[in-house]
Amino acid sequence: MPFAADFMLRALVGGLLIAGICAVVGTWVVVRGMAFLGEALSHGMLPGVAIATLLGIPPVLGAAVSAAAMSGAIGLLQRRGRLSYDTSIGLLFVGMLSLGVIIVSHSGSFATDATVMLFGDVLAITGRDLATLLGALVASLALAAVLHRPFVAAAFDDRIATTLGLRPRLAHVALTGLVTLAVVASYQAVGTLLVVGMLIAPAVAAGYWTRSIGSTMLLAACFGAGAVVSGLVVSWHAATAAGPSIAGAAVALTAASALTARASRRHRHDHATGPHGSPSIHHPVKGAL
Repeated sequence: MPFAADFMLRALVGGLLIAGICAVVGTWVVVRGMAFLGEALSHGMLPGVAIATLLGIPPVLGAAVSAAAMSGAIGLLQRRGRLSYDTSIGLLFVGMLSLGVIIVSHSGSFATDATVMLFGDVLAITGRDLATLLGALVASLALAAVLHRPFVAAAFDDRIATTLGLRPRLAHVALTGLVTLAVVASYQAVGTLLVVGMLIAPAVAAGYWTRSIGSTMLLAACFGAGAVVSGLVVSWHAATAAGPSIAGAAVALTAASALTARASRRHRHDHATGPHGSPSIHHPVKGAL
């Protein structure tokens, strides 16, 4: 049994907490079309993680500082540099990634650490990491609940949100902070390269079946949990890396969800039009026979 081992059980609990965080934040990321921001932040953490590793301090602290600095710099470039949102992200994305690679390549002690930075080490999650993840999940849920109306209004039209007094700029900053929190929290499990997979894939998979934000978050958490469990099981039996196995499972579940949803819609359409293309009328008495 894979989860009979203590380290696998901690990996499972940690992965489920991350699935919850990514479900809440990832739903808004998909709705607002902010996937590029999540990708950029995940790579923007690399300099902070590298410096923290060199200094002998917890890498997650370096990741948090680096991601927060990048988030602030994006906003600053937008306001002061008169650059578009995507342009600001693209410039900082390349700059931070380049700086991280330079730091890693300059040191000769990063052979193993670089792999962990890029792909994570969910099997090394400790009890302290679980407490941190639980706090991040609570914070994500609280912020998402408090700012639900501003997030919804800003997702449709900033002008409407402003008219309603919901301060869309503040909502956008808060959402960027939530994305930063999710990326940093998920870093331990799947690393900087694969964190966006957990952030986006479960929300996309859930979106094929839901019509509200709340239901999408709930179903995304289920898809994320399924990816964690199946990824860990595959990793245990096939001796594959746990983080990439989880991220790969999340993408596979998204593909399966899309194909199943398409087949379901086609079946309902065929049933509605009847065998010869004419509308099929369901008689209540005949249907009961």
